[in-house]
Amino acid sequence: MEVFIPTYFQALSQYVAHLIPRDRFLGELLRATQVMDSNDGAGLTNEEAFASIFYPAVGFDRKDLWPVFDTFYAKEFPKLRPLTQPRQAARPLIEWALDNGLQVAIATNPLFPRTGVDQRLEWGGIPVTELDYALVTTYEEMHATKSSPAYYREVLDYLGRQPEECLMVGDAWEMDIARAADVGIPGYWIAAPEDVPPGNGLELAGRGALDDLLAAAQTGDLM
Repeated sequence: MEVFIPTYFQALSQYVAHLIPRDRFLGELLRATQVMDSNDGAGLTNEEAFASIFYPAVGFDRKDLWPVFDTFYAKEFPKLRPLTQPRQAARPLIEWALDNGLQVAIATNPLFPRTGVDQRLEWGGIPVTELDYALVTTYEEMHATKSSPAYYREVLDYLGRQPEECLMVGDAWEMDIARAADVGIPGYWIAAPEDVPPGNGLELAGRGALDDLLAAAQTGDLM
């Protein structure tokens, strides 16, 4: 993401530079994203929170500017695919979960519109058109981001599950593991053996690569 996000922002700002100066666009995009990231789950969707700040600041109505963004996601966003690569264990792991009657939620930080998330899943070889996800979190539907425990409470409500029935799998300690633990969801940390978790005393359901998680699931060691 350290490579992907700056390149994505650069491509988007360049695409709309004929309408909004790049420096102004990037500044307002970041400001509106910060507002979205502080959403508390109680009112506006993330998209609505973003729109309330961004469009007035750049002097356009959403209805006039969104078609430009829509074209960007259709024509330019796919060019970012070479910055990514699939994790080979991802699809077998998801298929194992679905075959065993489990719900699978793609609990990605909902800062992207649905089209951006769907494309990234396709690039990863786990598209929404082929796998029966119970939930894919996007900014159109969610009312908080992974900076807040409210995000995980909303995921639980959507799935109709209690925290102890779930497992959060992720590589970002704070957003994936710690925030999920705040609402009682156990975590499996995708991390290298040399990675040291922050000293907050969280007990993990497990840690390792996706391959390790898949092997544990298949042998029953995870359950």
